[in-house]
Amino acid sequence: MTTAQELDERYGRTRRRRLPWIVGILLVIAVVGVFGWMTFMQSANSVDADDLGFEVADEHSVTVLFQVTGGQGKDVACAIEALDEEFGIVGWKIVEIPASEEHLQQLSTTVPTVAEATTGLVNSCWVA
Repeated sequence: MTTAQELDERYGRTRRRRLPWIVGILLVIAVVGVFGWMTFMQSANSVDADDLGFEVADEHSVTVLFQVTGGQGKDVACAIEALDEEFGIVGWKIVEIPASEEHLQQLSTTVPTVAEATTGLVNSCWVA
């Protein structure tokens, strides 16, 4: 005579173990949570900069007008560069911007150059 256990094993009605499934689901939730938090923190610390214009003052300086978006309540630093007609860097300056509650800040700075510049621009900005 066949027992109930033999019939269950024959037709795949064995007890399923729930612990591996629970551990797996908790692990997936933890991984998704960690990546979500990392993405949020990265976007909270992101800073955008846009060039608004430049003016070549003389052969030894250029004034760059730019705006910074983001970094509210945090100090921000930007690398400003001056380029010659062959796109070689002839001047470079790090501008430190104090923390502000404004989402958008318009700024200008004068970059000293070693040769005459034909343009000035923002290379990059970051939370300092």
